[in-house]
Amino acid sequence: MTDVVIGGGFFGLFLAEQLARRGTTVVLCERGPALMARASFHNQARVHNGCHYPRSLLTAARSRVNAPRFRAEFADAIDASFTAVYAIARRESKVSAEQFAGCLRRVGVALKLAPPAVARLFAPAYIEAAFVTDEAAFNADILREIMVARVAAAGVDVRLNTEVTQVAAESGGIAVETTGGTLHARQVFCCGYAAVNGPGVASGLPAVPLKHELTELALVDVPEDLRHVGITVMDGPFFSCMPFPARGCHSLSHVRYTPHGCWSDGPAGYRPADDVLAAADRATAYPYMIRDAARYVPALAGASYRESLWEVKTLLPRSETDDSRPILFAPNHGLQGYHLVLGGKIDNVYDAWDVIEQMLERGGPS
Repeated sequence: MTDVVIGGGFFGLFLAEQLARRGTTVVLCERGPALMARASFHNQARVHNGCHYPRSLLTAARSRVNAPRFRAEFADAIDASFTAVYAIARRESKVSAEQFAGCLRRVGVALKLAPPAVARLFAPAYIEAAFVTDEAAFNADILREIMVARVAAAGVDVRLNTEVTQVAAESGGIAVETTGGTLHARQVFCCGYAAVNGPGVASGLPAVPLKHELTELALVDVPEDLRHVGITVMDGPFFSCMPFPARGCHSLSHVRYTPHGCWSDGPAGYRPADDVLAAADRATAYPYMIRDAARYVPALAGASYRESLWEVKTLLPRSETDDSRPILFAPNHGLQGYHLVLGGKIDNVYDAWDVIEQMLERGGPS
């Protein structure tokens, strides 16, 4: 019997590798034609160091712990060549500059006021203070290459274009119905991100409550003054303009304009994320993003638009209040040995694996 991992994003690959290195036979099923081609690529590529979460000290603290580990383990995929700047808006921010600095220093994040050459990038009428810190981005193409090599070395059986359609209890384990045939698993880890509820719902299991957003991430070429800078204006309906190493440009996201709609999984129903994504008209909100962002960083008016990456972003409902990014681990979800795994940030894969490993060490399915 084998362990089955559903989903070929970063979380699924990492988990499959770790399970295989414990001596388990692992099959990874990815419904698409490529690995790490969806949410693992269609994101800001930020390796969080905690600064994004002044209203959730636990998330900030876990980022502070996990970021150095991630950067060391995946050093070839890391870009730390830019100046990371967090600026606090004068109006509508949910934290003041003093509160921001105080919260982050409590969890050990090194911050300093931006030097004049950086501070002058911001419009003083809109920005209370700007801080520089140590933060990195990852190149998703290189990260994919690393993980493909690692799962191959660990002996994971990767099956592309293979969708898991249903799961059901059988003697000694779980029958996993896929578009490529039936697998007989000792346990199943569903790491499908926006589709994490899909196989279970199709099998009559309850949906875990989740919120989904249809999102647009704009890719832009920025003026020379901003080329080696990553900017995040905090903390509320503002924006980020971050280096996007996989395409040699910057990404632009805006709290107000990046989401193009939302829906929820739960007792009231389930809508497959891919169906929503396929039906979206994909009319870009980039003009609104850049117009607002240029009020805070005037040089952004000189940015040029390349394209937009469209994806479904998935959150736990509790994140709505404090912007936290807890992991979801739902063991034995409606079925013995069927586990759901969802993380909101790439580096909290370590937190997910720690919890799973503890379960295995306690004598759970292994």
